[in-house]
Amino acid sequence: MTDPASNERVDSSQPVDGEDATAVGRIQHQSPELYHILVDSVRDYAICALDPKGRVMTWNQGAHRINGWTAQEILGRHHSIFYPPEDIAARKPDEELRRALEGGSSEDEGWRVRKDGSRFWANVVITVLRDEWGALVGYATVTRDLTDRRAEEVRLRESEQRIRLLVQSVRDYAIFMLDPEGRVESWNEGAQRIKGYTAEEIIGRHFSTFYPAEAVANRYPQYELKMAAAAGRFEDEGWRIRKDGSSFWASVVITALYDDKGELFGFVKVTRDLTERRRAEERAIADARRVAEMEAANRAKSDFLATLSHELRTPLNAIGGYAELLSLGIVGEINDSQGEFLQRIRTSQEHLLALVNDLLNVSRLESGQLKYDLAPVPVQRLLLDLEAMILPQAQGKGVAFEREDCSEKVCAYADAARTQQILLNLLSNAVKFTPSGGRIRVSCDPRVDGVAILVADTGPGIPADKLAAIFEPFVQIGRSLTSTREGVGLGLAISQRLARAMDGDLRVESVEGEGSTFTLTLPLAPHSSESPPPPA
Repeated sequence: MTDPASNERVDSSQPVDGEDATAVGRIQHQSPELYHILVDSVRDYAICALDPKGRVMTWNQGAHRINGWTAQEILGRHHSIFYPPEDIAARKPDEELRRALEGGSSEDEGWRVRKDGSRFWANVVITVLRDEWGALVGYATVTRDLTDRRAEEVRLRESEQRIRLLVQSVRDYAIFMLDPEGRVESWNEGAQRIKGYTAEEIIGRHFSTFYPAEAVANRYPQYELKMAAAAGRFEDEGWRIRKDGSSFWASVVITALYDDKGELFGFVKVTRDLTERRRAEERAIADARRVAEMEAANRAKSDFLATLSHELRTPLNAIGGYAELLSLGIVGEINDSQGEFLQRIRTSQEHLLALVNDLLNVSRLESGQLKYDLAPVPVQRLLLDLEAMILPQAQGKGVAFEREDCSEKVCAYADAARTQQILLNLLSNAVKFTPSGGRIRVSCDPRVDGVAILVADTGPGIPADKLAAIFEPFVQIGRSLTSTREGVGLGLAISQRLARAMDGDLRVESVEGEGSTFTLTLPLAPHSSESPPPPA
């Protein structure tokens, strides 16, 4: 090493000579009591004096604790012994003494080396010492171990770097900084993806760029910053504008940032694109509105059908009553032609009345006004009653009627009148659609979870693509303006809804050209394996 004052090479391993010792003595013995009290007892700072050539002349307890050397080990050694090899190679120890000579003192932070070779981060202040005549007598060095603070600073920097990298890499959220006036200061990848601007395009511009024209005109962006500054945080949802002019529904959180003095220095803004959620909510609202409108329309339709049915039943009953009176000869004898006309009137009245009753049943079903008297229904007895009602109609058309006996112990748990209504409709349809020479068969099939009653015919069958439609109201397969088939297509719709209302169902299987089989399933009555109760 060299002496900054004389530019001579100094050997840090050699002890001080006589002249230097005299300088040391002057410094150490000017105020020995003050020296020991104020310097030697200090443990948190390494305080030592160097001679003009940079060799250690004094050594306090703090120097011993921080650097590891005792006074006997270090006195007379050059202060470069505290520097790492790379600093020695760069002549840093000499440079620090030179700077101290030029300015009266110098300060540095950097790595230093302890006796055991370990390194610590040190803050070092070197002050020039002169006597009363201005002659250089040496240097005072004060060293503080800042390794822990350095480690914390490094940890904070690394943490900040990780946070920056994390924020920068987030793609689902636009995260960016604003200055106190609302100008963009930072821009992450998510902001570019959601809003369309690159960092170069948007940094420095006011964040009102992202708002619709009406919001900008109303100074809504400034209002958001004002609210965030007042409360510390502001949340909002609304439409925002991308670079390409398209709109997106955004969830926005603005957080105010304050320094240690409580001064506002900016805002952080987090934006999420919730356009898909918004559209889903709008679709749900629209669907709910449509459902409400459909329900209202259905109620209006049911009310109309109920009113119409009641209004039509009165004149139809009057027509039937007067036709009956005429046929009984109350107003005089009628001839054969007149009798035939009266029969046609009565037949038409009965048909219209049946249609009106169907319409009324539909409205009652849809409004839930029908009541059900659920009780055990003996299936065999029900089939016998139906045979008596349908057999004359089948024989009149030349259609064979077959009934398979069912165990008298099998009982369905249902409304007897509604069950009879369903089966009578199925059998009447079978007779209607089965040509002369065909066959109808009714049977029962007890099952573990219920009882099935099957009505099969050898009629024309139903096309496969029409099977589901036949249970819809007002649907008739093959109906035309010239068709002679009666009805308006309500029988099967009513029958299926009645069956389902009794926890059963009505299904159909059919092959076009080979006939159809309708299956009515109903719950099995409790203890139906026993003999059914006698009729009341």
